Amino acid sequence: MTGPLWARAGVGAWRGGGGGEALPILLRRPLSSASRSTLDVAVIGGGIVGLASARELILRHPSLVFGVLEKEEELARHQSGRNSGVIHSGIYYTPGSLKAKLCVEGAALCYKYCDTKGIPYKQCGKLIVAVEHEEIPRLKALYKRGLENNVRGLKLITAKDIKAKEPFCRGLMALDSPYTGIVNYRQVALSYAEDFQAAGGTVLTGFEVEDMKMTKESPVGSKEGMKYPIVVRSSKGKEIHCGHIISCAGLYSDRLSQISGCSPEPRIVPFRGDYLVLKPEKSYLVRGNIYPVPDPRFPFLGIHFTPRMDGSVWLGPNAVLAFKREGYRFYDFSLRDFVDATAYSGLWKLVCRNFSYGMGEMYRACFLNAQVKELQKFIPEVTINDVLRGPSGVRAQALDSNGNLIDDFVFDGGTGDIGGRILHVRNAPSPAATSSLAIANMIADEVERRFEL
Repeated sequence: MTGPLWARAGVGAWRGGGGGEALPILLRRPLSSASRSTLDVAVIGGGIVGLASARELILRHPSLVFGVLEKEEELARHQSGRNSGVIHSGIYYTPGSLKAKLCVEGAALCYKYCDTKGIPYKQCGKLIVAVEHEEIPRLKALYKRGLENNVRGLKLITAKDIKAKEPFCRGLMALDSPYTGIVNYRQVALSYAEDFQAAGGTVLTGFEVEDMKMTKESPVGSKEGMKYPIVVRSSKGKEIHCGHIISCAGLYSDRLSQISGCSPEPRIVPFRGDYLVLKPEKSYLVRGNIYPVPDPRFPFLGIHFTPRMDGSVWLGPNAVLAFKREGYRFYDFSLRDFVDATAYSGLWKLVCRNFSYGMGEMYRACFLNAQVKELQKFIPEVTINDVLRGPSGVRAQALDSNGNLIDDFVFDGGTGDIGGRILHVRNAPSPAATSSLAIANMIADEVERRFEL
């Protein structure tokens, strides 16, 4: 059995069905009506990566029986439905890395898929803006990196050009990425689910995996012998028998790995990102995505301006430790999740290295004027009276025992009966939504290699 695979990893034109944020597509088949109790391959996790992977696999192997098991009653409820909606171009990532390759490839596939399916998107572009002279060398280094990653259309522009693209934005120099876009990723994920079901796949919602084990005998009435030796049991006592498992569990990827008897590392530590929203009458201040020049001393990109498909503008996010893995409000708390995070030595090592940054993020999370002050570095016209508190998302941040943020794709199996039949997608880091179709190709290749489908 193979061990862990660490892979180092201006207003644009509208496409698809017209303006505004389209309502999520409704799946034509009732999700909870799946009656099949045996699957050749079960995909655990109904987020965008799990659905894209299930779709790719069933298109490659139409004779096999595939199913998606999702703990919520709806698909794409968490990270896939609570993100900025940006179609990234691949600027930030190490040249030659898998992450850079998958982002550039995935963005092209995403645009093509949306065109084919009539899913609306907008190529509104992105400016990465230097507001201080000390940021200019880092901006030029980003430009060079983007060129090495084959990002389309990149160019450095002057303060005058910044004003032409974003009249209310101030800056000394900017990196212009015209092919960066926005889309409703939940709509994309639900479209993947439709494709999967249309090809004969089964989607079972309300199935929270609680246990998995090897069966000692064939299912009742089965003539297939031990073709489906793994029993996956839900928290409600339902059972599915399957031959192989792919776990794309996002915020719960480490716990699913432990349930299957595989390694607990890397661990998932949840970070909540809180957005502000510009009041509708102030949305004219922003045309496209406006990002800061990232500071390599800190682990996150910093707050930015993000237009949405419905015409609103999100500002942020910050990055603070969440006390619940699906805790989208400041006061959400889970004792188990809190203990899991705070008892992990890797978290404390991360905190010690980034203490001042972390305290700043917590301060800005509590005091609106502090966050607005950061925004005013780019658009001075924004005032505290122009913003409202908006939605939040929780990022599944993989962390190792040394306190390092895992920025690579991590695929892991294990030894033993179950370990040899399961592939864990332990970490699919941002921009996983942009890269979802490219990631799905990679996962399908890995599944074929490991399981000899």
